[in-house]
Amino acid sequence: MSRLTNYLFLGVILTTIALPLAVQAYDVNTLKLAYSEQNQPRIYDAKIEAIKAATISAQTSGRIINIHFDVNDLVPQGASLLEITNKEQGAGFAGAEAELAKAEALNTEAQAQYARYKALFPKGAISKGAMDEATAKAKSSKQAVSAAQAQLIQAKESLNYTVVSAPFSGRMTQRFVEQGETISYGQALFSGYDTQHLRAVFQVPQQDIAQLQQQAQVAIQLPNGNEITSGDINVYQFADPLTHQHQVRVNLNAADIEDIIVGQWIKVTVAFPSRKSLVVPLSAIHQVSDLTSVYRVSNDKIVLNQVRIGRIDTKTNTAEVLSGLMEGDEIVIDAGRYLINSSATKAQE
Repeated sequence: MSRLTNYLFLGVILTTIALPLAVQAYDVNTLKLAYSEQNQPRIYDAKIEAIKAATISAQTSGRIINIHFDVNDLVPQGASLLEITNKEQGAGFAGAEAELAKAEALNTEAQAQYARYKALFPKGAISKGAMDEATAKAKSSKQAVSAAQAQLIQAKESLNYTVVSAPFSGRMTQRFVEQGETISYGQALFSGYDTQHLRAVFQVPQQDIAQLQQQAQVAIQLPNGNEITSGDINVYQFADPLTHQHQVRVNLNAADIEDIIVGQWIKVTVAFPSRKSLVVPLSAIHQVSDLTSVYRVSNDKIVLNQVRIGRIDTKTNTAEVLSGLMEGDEIVIDAGRYLINSSATKAQE
């Protein structure tokens, strides 16, 4: 059943669908149709998706000892997602610290010897060979300290990798591991998306691209009935090879996405140039099953006239007539009231 049933009276089609106006014992309010300028928005089905989404993988190996979050949990940025055994990484870190301490001690000795030789060399107390050896030793020991520091940083990072943290705040969508499993480098652990950065994605035909590129903003109808707008519109400059349609992405404002869920279907309304068309009030439309019609005045009778309805404006309670009526036609404004009254008149006769 069409959505017009929310507004229309559903009745039974009369056996006699043409009644003389003269026999009516009640007033019939009618409307004479005329063309008027009507906005012609295009409505597209769009899907909500995340702008930022990621799959977190292991950066070291070990056995999982703790998992702190599960699928559908909201995770704050930097929160610990899981912990891996760290004995091997801890031993590597301790060894790197020892190597750095050793390198710094040797460097201190080498720098002190170089300073003494440098002071004695001009006096002739130190040979040229000994001075060159002290210089080379001072430089190499200094570089050894830098290398040890780099090894310590690497070992510390490896130890930090045993605690997997959330790269951004968001909602977890998948968990690929269980507590107690042994994981290896590069293995997928979790997937999730950032709940504060969402967009609506939809497809448009080629003939609508030029109009979309001129839009300053589009209206988005949310599932809860609210309407928001966005001016962050990205129209793809290439078409899909299979559907030959262009994809459009509309980024949503963070303040407007509290009631929006990734994966939801929504409606995106794009304003197009207005055109002249015939509109009728929703109360004038009579619908039974697939038959949509209005009661039209024809000479001295009222006849049931089938019509094809286009866009429905729920704000003004009107509908665009695509076919079945012409300018100058006169129709009954309240089809439901007319149907009830005409049925009562027939019963009295």
